[in-house]
Amino acid sequence: MARRGKALVVLSFLGFASLGLPDGVLGVAWPNLRAEFGLPLDALGALLISTTAGYVTSSFLAGALLARVSLGALLTLSCLATGATLLGYAAAPLWGVLVALGVIAGLGAGAIDAGINTFAATNFKPRTLHLLHAAYGVGTTAGPVWMTSVLMSGYAWQRGYLAIGAVQLLLAAGFAATLRLWPGPVRREASSAAPVAPLAETLRLAAARLGAAAFFLYLGVEATAGAWLFSLLAEGRGVSMGMAGSAVSLYWGGLLIGRIGFGFAPNSLRPETLLPPCIAGLVAFAALLALDLGPTSSFVAAAGLGVSAAPIFPALIGATPERLGPTHTANAVGLQVAAAALGQSSVPALAGVLADHRGLEWVPRTILGLALALLAVNTLLARAPQRQAVAQGA
Repeated sequence: MARRGKALVVLSFLGFASLGLPDGVLGVAWPNLRAEFGLPLDALGALLISTTAGYVTSSFLAGALLARVSLGALLTLSCLATGATLLGYAAAPLWGVLVALGVIAGLGAGAIDAGINTFAATNFKPRTLHLLHAAYGVGTTAGPVWMTSVLMSGYAWQRGYLAIGAVQLLLAAGFAATLRLWPGPVRREASSAAPVAPLAETLRLAAARLGAAAFFLYLGVEATAGAWLFSLLAEGRGVSMGMAGSAVSLYWGGLLIGRIGFGFAPNSLRPETLLPPCIAGLVAFAALLALDLGPTSSFVAAAGLGVSAAPIFPALIGATPERLGPTHTANAVGLQVAAAALGQSSVPALAGVLADHRGLEWVPRTILGLALALLAVNTLLARAPQRQAVAQGA
């Protein structure tokens, strides 16, 4: 049984690494991609919105899907969907085809995200959660390095997506080969001691609503920095392609190193203690990026944003069962992942519109505003568990 548990942890890590690969590569590929299709700067929003439509749909339906199939089967199908979609990106003859494929990519990614996070929130210790999300950082860090090397070698962006699509298909084969290791459909294993609450009841809880808002804002920061940092430096501030790609890797690498570091922190380090200083760091480094004090300060800001952001997502996920209880955890995680998906797409899209009409310097200003809003929401969220405990008579 212990060996089976370790195998599930490893496979969960692989799933999260695969989730990060496409997210990390898009920002580097975008200038070349939009040049090939003759697109304006803010056209990225169309792809982000289509991806989010699929992502939010599968996130909300994750609980229902897991009541019918095992998590292993869901991961297999999801990796097949994302792998096939990434290969389709490389072969798409028209921008509209690529945007349509984004819906399928979102369906696959949303199911992976919600499924593994729900499993991890109730089965993994806090340190393991940080390391799990570090695996996502492995993917987002490797993606920019790979795409930058492809472009610097004189190859088209399509080659980068072909390789990442092949990796996704290999992971799908790995999940398919280990289906028996995963728990079966939830309906066969759920405990009657903790029935799932109706979604409407979960939505009435302040902690659930504030938690969703926190995920929206956090992913807005993370995704906007990842999608637009390369363009900001290479097109807006005149930094070379290689250096701009390095800055993106510093950002995602900071996210990765930070999560690995927090993965070795004591399990006694509570999210309520960890979140405020990390969000404050996010504000500080966003302000440094917005000040534009030169390439060196931009690189420091990129790395600092990544390190500061590192523990926020896993800490918020890990705090969910305690704040809301077992009856609301599955609903709350689904809401959080859906809100995160909305932030991940809509905020970078808005930043693109601002950049297209007002200039790329609006990108760091958007990041700073979101970080400040996250600081305020987290302050309210920290008080919500006490109010909820009183309401439940705890």
